[in-house]
Amino acid sequence: MLTHGSESPKDAARVVVLGAGFIGGAAADALAGDGVDVERLGRKAVDLLTDGAGDALAARLRPDDVLMVVAAEAPCKNGAMLERNIRMMNAVVAALKVQAVEHVIYVSSDAVYKDSDGPLTEESPAEPGSLHGVMHLSRERMLLDEGGVPVGILRPTLVYGANDPHNGYGPNRFRRLAVEGKEIVLFGEGEERRDHVLVDDLGDLLRRMVTHRSTGVLNGATGDVHSFREIAEMAAAQVANPPSIKGSPRSGPMPHNGYRPFDPAATFRAFPDFRYTRLADGLALTHKRATATA
Repeated sequence: MLTHGSESPKDAARVVVLGAGFIGGAAADALAGDGVDVERLGRKAVDLLTDGAGDALAARLRPDDVLMVVAAEAPCKNGAMLERNIRMMNAVVAALKVQAVEHVIYVSSDAVYKDSDGPLTEESPAEPGSLHGVMHLSRERMLLDEGGVPVGILRPTLVYGANDPHNGYGPNRFRRLAVEGKEIVLFGEGEERRDHVLVDDLGDLLRRMVTHRSTGVLNGATGDVHSFREIAEMAAAQVANPPSIKGSPRSGPMPHNGYRPFDPAATFRAFPDFRYTRLADGLALTHKRATATA
């Protein structure tokens, strides 16, 4: 669970966001909206897979920075991707050994947890059943054991939002299919029940972790689960001519035994005035934003 280094919010001198894409970009926007100086570092600025990446990153850091590490090749699907992700974190650790910062925040994943029949918490066993989870848990440990600075870790569950780059099965893909008037095809009958979190909520949590200099672990999950069929119906309802929704034969077992709930109590203990966005409201907001952008 989280421990606040500062009980009252305290702006950082600067926040360096390493990997300011979907989640990192939401955090950068939230911080910038508060007037915080934010440095967004993408791969063009610092390629963590090149020789000398650690020194290149160190040259951009200051002692009073907060470094937010979001950069990753994800989802991690094979050994080659695992090796590259570890190499990227080796570069971050090498940079911190040259130039320490005030605080580091790492965006991990709920994939680090072992499957459970009951709600997952921050104290649930971190026994990943996938290479993606192994990758994130390894990178967490590298920062904790070698970084030499205070570390806060956010472990989000499935994330949705208008700028999602992956088009993953669930809210992001279903919304786009509905807009295009294309049939939404479910795995099986879409009976799996999962938690989905709006990217804006993660941006807000990361902003709060920065301003409180929070260390420890926090899950990014709402505590509500919905079946994929329910989500498809919500997405379809956003458009004037809802597409059809149909099931399909499964090619393998349901991920996480078809059920992955969370207990968000630690979030509300850490940030009593924070509230997650309801899925129906988040989908409506995402559709509104995507439509405006288009």
